[in-house]
Amino acid sequence: MSINTIDANMLQKMFLAGAKGLEAKKEYINELNVFPVPDGDTGTNMTMTIMAAAKEVANLDNPSLDQLGKAISSGSLRGARGNSGVILSQIFRGFVKELKGLTQIDVTVLGNGVQRAAETAYKAVMKPKEGTILTVAKAGSDKAMDILINGDTTDVVEFCDAVAAEMEEALLRTPELLPVLKQAGVVDSGGEGLMTFIRGAIDALKGKATDFTVNTSSATKVVKGSVGAQEEEDIRFGYCTEFIIMLERNHDKVEKQLKEYLQKIGDCVVVVADDDIVKVHVHTNDPGLAIQKALTYGSLTSMKIDNMREEHHEKVIREAEKAGAVQAAEAKPEQPRKEVGFVVVAAGDGLSDIFKDLGVDYVIEGGQTMNPSTDDVMSAIEQVNADVVYVLPNNGNIILAANQAKDLTEDKEVFVIPSKNIPQGIAAMISYMSGRPAEENAETMTEEMQAIKSGQVTYAVRDTNMDGKDIKQGDFMGLTDKTIVSVGTNLTDTAKELVESLLDEDSELVSVYYGEGATEEEAQALADVIEQAHDEVEVEVQYGGQPVYAYFISVE
Repeated sequence: MSINTIDANMLQKMFLAGAKGLEAKKEYINELNVFPVPDGDTGTNMTMTIMAAAKEVANLDNPSLDQLGKAISSGSLRGARGNSGVILSQIFRGFVKELKGLTQIDVTVLGNGVQRAAETAYKAVMKPKEGTILTVAKAGSDKAMDILINGDTTDVVEFCDAVAAEMEEALLRTPELLPVLKQAGVVDSGGEGLMTFIRGAIDALKGKATDFTVNTSSATKVVKGSVGAQEEEDIRFGYCTEFIIMLERNHDKVEKQLKEYLQKIGDCVVVVADDDIVKVHVHTNDPGLAIQKALTYGSLTSMKIDNMREEHHEKVIREAEKAGAVQAAEAKPEQPRKEVGFVVVAAGDGLSDIFKDLGVDYVIEGGQTMNPSTDDVMSAIEQVNADVVYVLPNNGNIILAANQAKDLTEDKEVFVIPSKNIPQGIAAMISYMSGRPAEENAETMTEEMQAIKSGQVTYAVRDTNMDGKDIKQGDFMGLTDKTIVSVGTNLTDTAKELVESLLDEDSELVSVYYGEGATEEEAQALADVIEQAHDEVEVEVQYGGQPVYAYFISVE
């Protein structure tokens, strides 16, 4: 049976089915992240983006196409997170523009909508890169235009199947367009996310999907710049246990044996062996069992056991205190409007303090693995009582959302300084000069931050081979601009190799910001090693407190 038109009711079901399909596969999409770092969050960002729209769409009762289009566009635009989420929101925004004033959708409307979706997405990206979600969207656009020009079909199902098939082929070709995808043996994660949504939507069109309830809790926004505290019942294993084993004799299979045992009594297991020492991390309900097993291999040192449930309680108290402080501040008479204000994105109490000392008005808690949405950035801008607001994303995956927030802000002049990491953000803030014209300051801040060389140290979440380096799960990695330059089982050695790659004959200052996974003593030891090797270089050590990355490092 031929279907020549669909109405708002069917489009609503298709959108919700697509959103539900994307939510179900978000972890798979996350795992397509090319680099083996613990911040592969494309699936999460796309899911939270689409769920922000799905929440509005699901609340509509018998909507018109205009109402449905507005809910899809507004919800996804404000909920957009990460580059993939922002591009997805622009795809929806372009598509629904073709629905204005209509009551039915035929093949012509669909074709024009698919074309406009791709055009809008490309315009949103300053330097479009092929081999990404954009390539997949463009393939759909080209196929849609071919069908309309040739008059191949008036059947909506046939049209959707043909366009989707062309997009699937484009997705499979993404590794040929981006060598890094081919090297990792994966397709583009953003493109896979888009196709996952489309597959779900077409299933609804064909009657294969009948459940249109969606989990809109996936659209939870960052409140007051802080991610909500983890519920205690979600903490399955209560004790974060870390220690180092000083091996008393050679144990060839210590890594494998310990991992297998610890995975039986907990999760988040990391075991890294280096000559005669083994570093261990595990979340468990019985640290004693982990310790007893470790003692069979040798003596223990650097032991640390944290009660995560207790930390949860403390976090709840801290957030309650913060909320009280905010309420108290809101109750005070409004302060006179300032000329200039600053919003930055950063995770870690140390980094937050550093930025506030530099004059920042509002710190959005986020960054790696916690990309704030467009709405989060807009809310932060609203909190700053100033005529001009500078926004520093401090992460390449947040710049598009910040720009989208800028475009949606009407009562203030907003400048997005495109900082891609924390060191760039700090350099930009330092270079701000009071009294200069706003646009001139924006240009100077952008120029100065680009003079900073920066890198970061984290750990590998899976085995892989990249950039000619054999990487094992749990290895430390030193990265510059997402290029892996050092890999090792020793944190200090890996970080030193990273710093060496950043230094040149003009280098004078190295700044080390240590976070979770590194202690002050380890950071100072790294500084000592660098200063011993380079008499002409001064090294500063500061506490950042950032998650995921043991060190942020800058060289100037």
